[in-house]
Amino acid sequence: MRSTIAHDRLQGPGEPVVLIHGIGHRREAWGEVPRLLHERGHDVVVVDLPGFGRSPAPERPDGWSMRSTAEQLERLFRDLGIRRPHVVGNSLGGYLALLLASRGTVRTATALSPAGFFPPHHLVLVTGPQLLFMKIGSHLPTALHRWLNGTPARRKLVMGALYRYPEKITTEDAVGDTLNLRRSPGFWPHFVRAIPLRFRGRPRVPMTIAWGDHDRLLLPSEAETARKRLPGVTHVPLVDSGHCPQIDHPELIVEVAEETFARDETSVGGTSPAAPAAGTSGQSTPSTPTPTTETAG
Repeated sequence: MRSTIAHDRLQGPGEPVVLIHGIGHRREAWGEVPRLLHERGHDVVVVDLPGFGRSPAPERPDGWSMRSTAEQLERLFRDLGIRRPHVVGNSLGGYLALLLASRGTVRTATALSPAGFFPPHHLVLVTGPQLLFMKIGSHLPTALHRWLNGTPARRKLVMGALYRYPEKITTEDAVGDTLNLRRSPGFWPHFVRAIPLRFRGRPRVPMTIAWGDHDRLLLPSEAETARKRLPGVTHVPLVDSGHCPQIDHPELIVEVAEETFARDETSVGGTSPAAPAAGTSGQSTPSTPTPTTETAG
């Protein structure tokens, strides 16, 4: 059976990279990162998780489990002819990236503020209320959302839980994200499953956990929990970044991801360009292959 996961693909000559968004989001949540990775030669796939964006909901109730979602992603890899891609995930997508790494079905995993490391009181007092506020608020009239997101100042108030710099996203993207959250059948099943969610896997491939120091949804203190639970993993603080650092600082996220890619011993020399150290502003002169975009679902 073929995968029903909707996706975009920017084909390049280098190693494949799959980008996985978080709860309530969609593939557009990656902003400029797909383009930047593609310009550096990578074969980039950006997915909508089942029940989000343009991906249909699973047909069976057990299809919402993290294990089932990982299996559906692995099926997509096979359908696309991708053998063990690099994966980069944010929030819930970060948890899935780590899960895929612990299953050994990917080359490397880069997790940005991943779920699975919060103490119960964070979920009750911080993460849960903010997610519920965003979900319930998404049902306000669309015209009101356009007004609320119509200026950078108001957008900062509305989207501040997700981004350090919400003014970097456009009004249309902000409204589109809100409407996606409104109609996503995947929100409630994943929200309920997030309550007991704890990452207990062990790394089988190179892994990086990177955390925004201004994350207001999954607090930076959870990064220390991740460090204690996974001491053999590379841990990177993301300065001046919120819960979705790929929007706040896309170039930095590409640097962090490529540093992780470079630690894969199976990589073919020359297909994963070396990146400058995380947090630097080093520039490279990338090759620019002709993009080919494919959408399934």
